[in-house]
Amino acid sequence: MKVVFYSSKAYDIDFFKKSPFGEQHQLNFLEVQLNTQTAVLAQGHDTVCVFVNDIVNAEVIQILADQGVKLIALRCAGFNNVDLDMAQSLGLKVVRVPAYSPYSVAEHTLALILTLNRKTHRAFNRVREGNFSLHGLMGFDLNGKTVGLIGLGKIGLVTAKILTGFGCRVLGYDINTSEEVEQLGIEFSTLDDIYSEADIISLHCPLTPQTYHLINKDVINKLKKGAMLINTSRGALVDTKAVIEALKSGQIGHLGLDVYEEEEHLFFEDLSETVIQDDVFMRLLSFNNVLITGHQAFLTSNALSNIADTSLQNISAFEEGNELVNEVKI
Repeated sequence: MKVVFYSSKAYDIDFFKKSPFGEQHQLNFLEVQLNTQTAVLAQGHDTVCVFVNDIVNAEVIQILADQGVKLIALRCAGFNNVDLDMAQSLGLKVVRVPAYSPYSVAEHTLALILTLNRKTHRAFNRVREGNFSLHGLMGFDLNGKTVGLIGLGKIGLVTAKILTGFGCRVLGYDINTSEEVEQLGIEFSTLDDIYSEADIISLHCPLTPQTYHLINKDVINKLKKGAMLINTSRGALVDTKAVIEALKSGQIGHLGLDVYEEEEHLFFEDLSETVIQDDVFMRLLSFNNVLITGHQAFLTSNALSNIADTSLQNISAFEEGNELVNEVKI
């Protein structure tokens, strides 16, 4: 099949070209984001392969269908950027990569927690300047702390396993439960229990209409004073403006983000030579207890290899008329 990739980076090209599952397909890599202006570039291709910040709304899907596209292949787990109703109405199939490496995201979650707590990023910069003062670098023992995980899918469960190794008490919430939750020693809890008891809250749930701005002003007021909030899932789970007010008051003591609700115009690009126009994002950067990474939690060689292999296997299954085990349905 002829496959056009949008929002392609050097690491995408490298891993997709190395995958043994890509030999039967013609791969065309574009750096541009998929949107209403660039959708016409899919002409002559059977499949578009898109990433988290590509725009796959109703208008874009109509243009893709008019160009002869039959399959939308997401090289990520989330699908909140795709208008599934429109895709179905036009007969386009949508597939995704449901599990590329839960360890990559879980371990990045711990990296954010440990960095914020022990302030190693600030210490690194100080030492490079010859400043060996320890003032302002005080942290706390993770051992004995209560961590609340919202979302107990593969990533949430791996995160729980790591945290229990640190000696943390782990509370967990999900719309479903499983035997593995009990086996890992997770205390299955209500959201309100997590909000009131957790020293650290980490989000591991998908973005849906029900989870949009899950962390909002009302929820923040329920948190323990000075709680740490971590989000490595989707930016719009968090009401950024409400979080900023909570950082100013001290209600939230630390904030770690790998995602941002308006990241579409920021992340994955080098903007170091420009003036960033997003005032809300720039306000976040002004806090010394905020750590932001640019949606890199997935970025390990293991994950990228799995993403490439699974994406190409999804495309092959569609071409061969086999069952689409990773199809996204309404």
